[in-house]
Amino acid sequence: MHPIANALPDSLCYLDGDYTPLRDAKVSVLDRGFIFGDGVYEVVPVYGGTPFCFDEHMARLGRSLAELCIDNPLTLDQWREITMKLAKPGAMSPEAAPQAVYYQVTRGVAMRDHAMPKGLMPTVFAMVNPMKPVPDAVRAAGVSCVTAADFRWQKAHIKATSLLGAVLARQISVDAGATETVMFRGEFLSEASSSNVWVVKDGRMSGSPKDELVLAGIRYGLLERLCADCSIPFELQRITRDEVFGADELLLSSATKEVLPVVTLDGHPIGNGQPGPIYQVLYAAYQDAKQRNR
Repeated sequence: MHPIANALPDSLCYLDGDYTPLRDAKVSVLDRGFIFGDGVYEVVPVYGGTPFCFDEHMARLGRSLAELCIDNPLTLDQWREITMKLAKPGAMSPEAAPQAVYYQVTRGVAMRDHAMPKGLMPTVFAMVNPMKPVPDAVRAAGVSCVTAADFRWQKAHIKATSLLGAVLARQISVDAGATETVMFRGEFLSEASSSNVWVVKDGRMSGSPKDELVLAGIRYGLLERLCADCSIPFELQRITRDEVFGADELLLSSATKEVLPVVTLDGHPIGNGQPGPIYQVLYAAYQDAKQRNR
């Protein structure tokens, strides 16, 4: 066995109705998720033993499944039960380290054929991992990003397991020693490889429209609510490359990054090159929302 396989954790995972150590879980090589990437996934953060924005994440999982014409194999209560069973001992403590529960549903097992077979039993998998918070020193300094053309497919709104485009996009920033790859379709901002991107100008926060070209992260709704609470104007609109580079502040958002300030892009400073006041307000509001589990 490969050394990496030997190093897999023995934490509990869920696979098709059974709970088993992660290193022992096995899926058929004819699973369409393996052959075609024919499946969807979702990631839910867990703070103090309580899933954060759970209903919103499950609603997006349902939308992704519907786009692939896969019936949701579980009820909301069943998904919640799996989530709570996978939480590690001590996770219910408010001081517990945050976790991320990963869920994946594929169309199931069938002989290889591009056409979508009817009547398959979906493969359902879930696991839990520690969620590493962004270090305070990184937040205080802000992060650097690079740009690239958005070369992914035209159905980015589906949270599909076929993530090769995102993998290639993320590697661009890895090779550049940057935190993320901010992508453009032509002259317009879309998103980053695994984050949504937000532009702040004159105290107003803007993001890309919700359409098939962007995966509208759960933080779309959350940040809109936080902006309303903090009296920060919020809008979704087409954002040009010049508007991104001319922003007063540039922010990333995702389940693991929460909200994170970008201070340089392709080596050019954003605003004054420091995390800005809108970021500071929204980050504090985000932490408050976690405490109240909004």
